[in-house]
Amino acid sequence: MSSGDKAQNAAERGVGKAKESLGKATDDEDLAAEGKTDQSKADVKDAGENVKDAADDVKDAFKR
Repeated sequence: MSSGDKAQNAAERGVGKAKESLGKATDDEDLAAEGKTDQSKADVKDAGENVKDAADDVKDAFKR
């Protein structure tokens, strides 16, 4: 995973946490749910990148 992808996913996760917190503080359930969704999207992207990295590691192991 490139550091750019990590940073982008972390930023998306941070925005999601902020939305969730603001939604909870203002009793805005839609905003809180949107924040949780943003966090979940970032987590899924991280998981996908980790799978890609693992596949690359396996591919590299067979090249030896």
